[in-house]
Amino acid sequence: VLAILLSARIKADIAVAAARALFDAGMRDPQSMADASWQQRVDALGEGGYRRYDERTSTMLGRGAELLLERYGGDLRRLREEPDPKKALLDIPGIGPTGADIFLRDVQGVWPEFAPYIDRKALDGARRLGLPASPEKLGGLVHGREMPRLADGLVHAALDKPLADEVLAAAKAA
Repeated sequence: VLAILLSARIKADIAVAAARALFDAGMRDPQSMADASWQQRVDALGEGGYRRYDERTSTMLGRGAELLLERYGGDLRRLREEPDPKKALLDIPGIGPTGADIFLRDVQGVWPEFAPYIDRKALDGARRLGLPASPEKLGGLVHGREMPRLADGLVHAALDKPLADEVLAAAKAA
């Protein structure tokens, strides 16, 4: 759900708030998401501040939940068994290449077969910070469960030049 919400052209803090609002409204798994009405999903998204794409996103979340129930019995862990999990993610409504990257960046902490997963945006951040521009070399900088944090931090550095400059200044001072 968060990968879908973060994929839209909307601020990340709003996407996270919307995901929390859906969760707080009881939409915590594919079954509860599918059981919720379109309007309940729209209302929860709106409560999280996710108003610009709320109607379209509500439809995608409902359809995505139904697909997960049909294809994986509602258990997203079964996605690991797909020959090409990234391609399978793209079948989920609302998950495009960016959403698949977001999902795989974060899931590598619990699905180690995907580590090190460093996508193009994270590599942009690594280059901005003067770090190695290779997933394997970046993976060697941290332990397995820390990979999602490193990847997310690199994405932040890619998206926020002042933050990257601040990190570089702190590194030089240390």
